[in-house]
Amino acid sequence: MNEICFKVKKHFMNLNQDNSGVASVEVILILVVLIGLVIIFKSQAVSLVNKIWNTITENSGSITG
Repeated sequence: MNEICFKVKKHFMNLNQDNSGVASVEVILILVVLIGLVIIFKSQAVSLVNKIWNTITENSGSITG
């Protein structure tokens, strides 16, 4: 009985030290957060880019003459 408990304990200790899938989980979580931020702030980003583009096109005549 003691040998079985030792084997189970050793197995769980090995599982605890196995970090092979942690990096992929971290990347997936970061992507989910970034996609969520893009969805939330999409309209603000589009309006900012449009304002910048309009400013560039309106003032390009003063640069080229």
